[in-house]
Amino acid sequence: MNDNKFLTLIKDGIIDNWDRPALTDYNGDTYLYKDFAREIAKLHILFDTLDIKKGDKIAVCGRNSANWAISFFASLGYGAIITTILHEFSGESVHNIVNHSDAKILFVGESVWAKLDPVEMPALETIMMIDDFEVLKARNKEFLATYAEWEIVFKEKYPNGYSKSNVTFHDEEPEEMAVLNYTSGTTSSPKGVMIPYRSLWSNTRYAIDNIQFVKAGDGIVCMLPMAHMYGLAFEVLLSIAKGSHIHFLTRVPSPQIILDAFSKVNPTLVLAVPLIIEKIIQNKVFVELNKQPVKTLRKIPFFRKKIYAKVAEKLMPIFGNKLEEVVIGGAALNKEVGQFLSDIKFPYTVGYGMTECGPLITYEYWKTYKPGSCGRAVDRMKVWVDSPNPQTEIGEIVVRGENVMLGYYKNPDATKAVLDSNGWLKTGDIGIVDNEGFVYIKGRSKTMILSSSGQNIYPEEIEDFFNNSPYVGESLIIEENGKLIALIYPDKDYMTRNDLKEKDYSNIFVSELKTINKRLPNYSQVTNFRLQDQEFEKTPKRSIKRFLYQK
Repeated sequence: MNDNKFLTLIKDGIIDNWDRPALTDYNGDTYLYKDFAREIAKLHILFDTLDIKKGDKIAVCGRNSANWAISFFASLGYGAIITTILHEFSGESVHNIVNHSDAKILFVGESVWAKLDPVEMPALETIMMIDDFEVLKARNKEFLATYAEWEIVFKEKYPNGYSKSNVTFHDEEPEEMAVLNYTSGTTSSPKGVMIPYRSLWSNTRYAIDNIQFVKAGDGIVCMLPMAHMYGLAFEVLLSIAKGSHIHFLTRVPSPQIILDAFSKVNPTLVLAVPLIIEKIIQNKVFVELNKQPVKTLRKIPFFRKKIYAKVAEKLMPIFGNKLEEVVIGGAALNKEVGQFLSDIKFPYTVGYGMTECGPLITYEYWKTYKPGSCGRAVDRMKVWVDSPNPQTEIGEIVVRGENVMLGYYKNPDATKAVLDSNGWLKTGDIGIVDNEGFVYIKGRSKTMILSSSGQNIYPEEIEDFFNNSPYVGESLIIEENGKLIALIYPDKDYMTRNDLKEKDYSNIFVSELKTINKRLPNYSQVTNFRLQDQEFEKTPKRSIKRFLYQK
């Protein structure tokens, strides 16, 4: 059955693979697809008692886990809008997002709950722990009564057991909002991307059609945050639709944990941000290649070919015994690493996307991928470079198609700034496109910084924290060698009024840096600061000329 509906793909994936394993937590329990469906139906009973309406918001914030996936699909399957929040956000950011999204229920991981205060989220009616679905807060007496006898109520509803015929999901409309995904929550008015069902369907349909080597029963390692569309779409949505077996890395995915998972799961597809691949190549391969006599022999074509063949032979098993392709996305891949992977004929490709496209814009299978590019426009998407000659002159990349968002939640001005009346979305990236349609990204036109792990960092939001300090006149966040540095012009009038000498400045700002970092997620920690002798140069509008300070 193909009705262009996302939830039909998910429902069919569950029913067609009823007795196969679906979800496994790292070194933990496994749910079969029938268990997965049963857990979704159990949550629907609770949603009934809470009088959740179609279109109400349900938020989820925690580390990757089977229960995270169950919460996600239960919400969509009920007709609610799922609000996905990155577990690394500060408590303040999570409060902001929950309030801004109008969420009625919050599924929260234990590590996140430790930094939250329910008083700061007054509209929330119910809070449940993702880890075991323990109730942390509830106002509704009917809900609490049902929860107390949850399993009994479930058996009464399905006296003959829960079967394939009992699986019923929400009947979606293509333009209906499905996911509200927050790219950042650091300010009091965070930016929520409204992703419609057509985008989820289009992304998942493309993956089913074009990543055909992923089969029912195949193992997939889920190591990217599910609160990011990249990992969610291709480690989770594709896997459920195909009937694959997802293994969640519930702990911090250190290189050793990742490699251990690869050896146990033997995935056919690996989704990775550049940082993971670069660490493996730089730490395990380049170190050996730069030792003598290999370093010298590598300069001779005959020996280089043999050396590279040997490297490829040793590298492949690191990813298990069934690897078909590694898809790298989320940030730019180190050029040296990319060229090396191509030289040894490693099965990698680089894709391109953004949250606002749920996320796919371009992709190409590794055998036809052009090194240095990020593939070609995916099905139902058009890519255009806004320049006089898109093949030779860089311009902003703009896109249109089924994958594109509805807009930013409660933020028509931000929506209008990137999405025109004809549906063209400004990506903020600049690049070129060759005569075969391969897109090459050359940089960013926006101020946003991409961390090495693929996270979006908005420097203005970090600067706000610095600028709120009485000691700071103005500040600028720049990137240097993959690290964030704060350039600070001290408020010298304040310093003078409080009898603070220049010799005290260093200690003051070391302390300020520590305080601010406590309020920021791990990936946007500021490593160091440099004091400026003069105010930053400004435009006529009094905006800092950022380009003068970024090396």
